[in-house]
Amino acid sequence: MPCSLPAMCDAQRISWSGDTRPAMKSPLAGTNKDVLFPYIKEHLEEYLGAHWEEDECKQDVQLLKKQTEEDLKQNRACPVHAVDQTVHTDEEKAIREVVDSVLWQMAADRKTTALKQLQGHMWRAAYASGKIKGEVYQDVVPAIRRWRQYGFKVYIYSSGSIEAQKLLFGYSVEGDLLDLFDGHFDTNIGAKVESKSYEKIADRIGCSPEDIMFLTDVTREAKAAEDAGLNVAVVVRPGNMELTEEERNHYTTLTTFGQLELTGSA
Repeated sequence: MPCSLPAMCDAQRISWSGDTRPAMKSPLAGTNKDVLFPYIKEHLEEYLGAHWEEDECKQDVQLLKKQTEEDLKQNRACPVHAVDQTVHTDEEKAIREVVDSVLWQMAADRKTTALKQLQGHMWRAAYASGKIKGEVYQDVVPAIRRWRQYGFKVYIYSSGSIEAQKLLFGYSVEGDLLDLFDGHFDTNIGAKVESKSYEKIADRIGCSPEDIMFLTDVTREAKAAEDAGLNVAVVVRPGNMELTEEERNHYTTLTTFGQLELTGSA
């Protein structure tokens, strides 16, 4: 159904994960399932071997190590990642441990900052070399351009790192789209399923929660945003998890961004 923004709304924030770009099954090429994640799995060991001694890679590995330590404290069953690059170690064995840790997190569909940071750095190299390009649903760009013509601001909040967001939209099949967005947020500000995260973002952009429209394809995120006082619409895309009858009755739903109708003046 069409969804109208509040008349006094002066900021609009759009969730990036899953509702602006093809993901899972889609009538377009699926960036996450079909391109980005397989790229990590296929090239991870090669990437680590090529960049192992570089500071950025060392920082990524140490962040993964800290994540494993935190998981072990919480009694999560996970691969033990004991790599310490500050001392002499068997590089091949160390890289294998990192690969095991990353693949385990990906198989568990985890979205830790450590994992997303490493993935973002790998994707940056792939985008810059032209090996992959970001894809967005065909209805997204025209809708955002129209919203901006009305004076609305558009922000991205994603479980993917800010760097990964900028890569996807900066190297998209439609060219550089970064000028469409007023800001980017990732899980450094908080988890997408926690209402506190949305309160922090509203404060950061200087906007009252009730003056923000949040679009997402994940109902847990929708609930968290709603609990924080935001207006919410759930974007239903082909291949995404089906909504329950209760969810369909509770949330405004969209099948394209073009169904979001602007009212009033921003």
